[in-house]
Amino acid sequence: MIWRIGSVLVRAFVTLLMVAALNFVLFRVIPGDPAAMLLGGARSSATAEQIDAQRERWGLDRPLIPDQVLQYLSATAQGDLGYSFKFRGRRVSDLIIERLPATLLLVGLAQGVAIFCGVTLGLYAGWRRGGAIDHVTTGTSLALYSTPPFWLGMLLVVVFSTMLGWLPGYGSYSPGLVNADLLDWFGDRTGHLALPVLAIALGLIGQYVVVARAAMSDVVTEDYMVTARAKGLTSGQMLRRHAFRNALLPVVTLVTLNLGYVVAGAITVESVFAWPGIGSLTVEALNARDYPVLQGIFLLLGASIVAANLLADVAYGLLDPRVR
Repeated sequence: MIWRIGSVLVRAFVTLLMVAALNFVLFRVIPGDPAAMLLGGARSSATAEQIDAQRERWGLDRPLIPDQVLQYLSATAQGDLGYSFKFRGRRVSDLIIERLPATLLLVGLAQGVAIFCGVTLGLYAGWRRGGAIDHVTTGTSLALYSTPPFWLGMLLVVVFSTMLGWLPGYGSYSPGLVNADLLDWFGDRTGHLALPVLAIALGLIGQYVVVARAAMSDVVTEDYMVTARAKGLTSGQMLRRHAFRNALLPVVTLVTLNLGYVVAGAITVESVFAWPGIGSLTVEALNARDYPVLQGIFLLLGASIVAANLLADVAYGLLDPRVR
């Protein structure tokens, strides 16, 4: 057991090291010069001397390999993610910590809604497969599964914000309610959260319904389910004692992997709703060719996926003793 845990941790470390190295190379092949961006954009009137001085200041004049890459890997191993180009020398870790709570709130709520609704509907549809609810649920979930979240977000803004005027379509709060009382502040934040949470949750619900239904459909045809029915167990007893736990195994894999993509999944939706989280920070950094910020964000994404896989291994061991 100790050997297995050690090997898993070693693989996780090697994976993160490869992600860090790939991030370094990947973002430096993007067209555009960050030094020129810092001086006002690619079409600014900055002289060649000014651009060269800016490149020297940020260490961009040194050889990419091995000088820059070794310095980056060494600093990252020590927990130093560097300093932002766009935000004038602010630490990358500070920027990520500042924006991360908004993303965790948004995607955390969306994941909670999607897991509860999607898994419940999928398991019920698989248990009662062939019925009217099964056909409606499956058809709707496939449509949602194939629809990009950002398109759902734009559709929700047009309907509920522009046409009906029920909910705000952008931002995380109304400027006029910054100093409002707690009840008004909570209602305002809830209103701003509703549409982006719904946009993310609808797409995830489609995934969970499809996977949960397929898992339950396979379970109900197993021999032990036939034996349980022959022993006189009721449908409720069969569902609770045998079907539910075994059908959760593939669902756990999907849930944990989706939790790992908490950062990536929010990028497009946050852009649609101008939500001040990691997704919006990624777009800002990409437009400014802010290498350190992009590297820090994608390293966080890689770490979250690795952690999610470790969580999936633990959950599998709890649900299925055969893999312990």
